Amino acid sequence: MGTALIYDEEMTKYKLLWVDPVCKIEVPERLIVSYEALVKSGLADRCVSIPVREATDAEILLAHSEEYLEAVKKTPFMHLEELMTFTQKYGDVYFHPPFHCLAVGATLQLVDNVMTGKVRNGMALVRPPGHHSQSSAANGFCVFNNVAIAAQYAKKHHKAKRVLIVDWDVHHGQGVQYCFEDDPSVLYFSWHRYEHQSFWPNLKESDFDSVGSGKGAGFNVNVPWNKVGMGNSDYLAVFFHVLLPVAYEFSPDLVFICAGFDSAIGDPEGHMSATPDIFAHLTHLLMNLADGKVCAVLEGGYNLTSLAQSVCQTVQTLLGDPAPRPAQLGGACESALESIHSARSIHKKYWSCLQHAGMSSQHPLFHFTPTSFRDRLYMSI
Repeated sequence: MGTALIYDEEMTKYKLLWVDPVCKIEVPERLIVSYEALVKSGLADRCVSIPVREATDAEILLAHSEEYLEAVKKTPFMHLEELMTFTQKYGDVYFHPPFHCLAVGATLQLVDNVMTGKVRNGMALVRPPGHHSQSSAANGFCVFNNVAIAAQYAKKHHKAKRVLIVDWDVHHGQGVQYCFEDDPSVLYFSWHRYEHQSFWPNLKESDFDSVGSGKGAGFNVNVPWNKVGMGNSDYLAVFFHVLLPVAYEFSPDLVFICAGFDSAIGDPEGHMSATPDIFAHLTHLLMNLADGKVCAVLEGGYNLTSLAQSVCQTVQTLLGDPAPRPAQLGGACESALESIHSARSIHKKYWSCLQHAGMSSQHPLFHFTPTSFRDRLYMSI
């Protein structure tokens, strides 16, 4: 079994047709530079190339309303002014005819190949991104919710009983959260720039105390960043103290990564300090779950240099290469520790792994120091 790479030049033709100061950063070059970096590094040749297909209406309706789908299907027949007016119904998004759903179809192709054992894992380089899109609304550059549809698809067509979605994009994927907030079969984890609700999408439900509802209570885990500049140690601390303990207790059959690299250094949206190599380590840690069934799906990432480097780090790790020695490790900052404590405290009644005092449990995952991380990681490779 190998690692799938899904990319199609058709997805680079989707572009903004008018002036929009917010949407102008979601450009075709995001896919172009990522794929070119994989080719130049020799990583693309080592992957199994999987062809892209369009998603069917029935597949899109797994996470979207029929009314919304039918409205989007009319966009190819609109004049530019009509298209601009239609776009204004939604927030920070654009439509570009002809209508197609290659991003959704590419993601489903990845799921099919991973769940049938044709490949071990893989990455889908897609655009437009998806995690902000909601049942009846485009939002935040996202038209259809690629990963939400794919999670529903995996449950329906591949009998996945428990699906983990790890969203490391710097923005909260509210569309994914809304889709699964009452569903205990999907565990959604997101860290995201929040700054006490002052950062987009400025939602109260992006805070740590939104844990899901009904039977899904406890299956929505938010770790809000209330300061910018979060770095490698902060990311690893959240993994070791929040995500990984809960994920192991959940024991997923399939792992999705909403792989947004606007959480890397240099991104104009994120303003974080994490270096691209950290995504190799985060990927490696997730590969121990679900018998290695990991589907990484591109979301954000708007600094073309750090985006391409981060994509390469992720794919190289999926291929089984050792991750580079972690750089710039120290203690997590005070703000990150506050967010970790808040998330653990609110979720401890749902997860037995968090029902220990503070962060000093005897479980080895809780003992995070730069040295112990290095020792533990490289003994496992």
